[in-house]
Amino acid sequence: MDDSDLAATPRLATKAMLKHDSVRDVELLLLPERVVLLNKSGAAILGLCDGSRTVRQLVEQLEQEFEATDLVNDVMTFLRDASGRGWVVVT
Repeated sequence: MDDSDLAATPRLATKAMLKHDSVRDVELLLLPERVVLLNKSGAAILGLCDGSRTVRQLVEQLEQEFEATDLVNDVMTFLRDASGRGWVVVT
C-alpha cells in the first residue's frame, strides 16, 4: 500500500474483530491469542474498514467526524501498519 492507493478498499482481516469493552469504556481489537487496546482514532479507522469504502472515502468521513483536515498521511500510515500486522486486508 502506497500513498497513491487512495482507491483501495480496506476491510478487517477475517481473524480480527472490533469490540467495545463497556466496563472499561475502551475499544478492543480481538485477534487469535491476543487483544489490542485501541485509541480513539485507531478504533475510528478500523471501524470504517468494512470493505465498502475506499481509503479516500474513509479519510473524508474521518475528517468530517473529527472536524479535521489533512488526515491522509496519518490514515495511510495507520493502514500500512495495520496491514503489516495482519489486522486489515487492503484490496
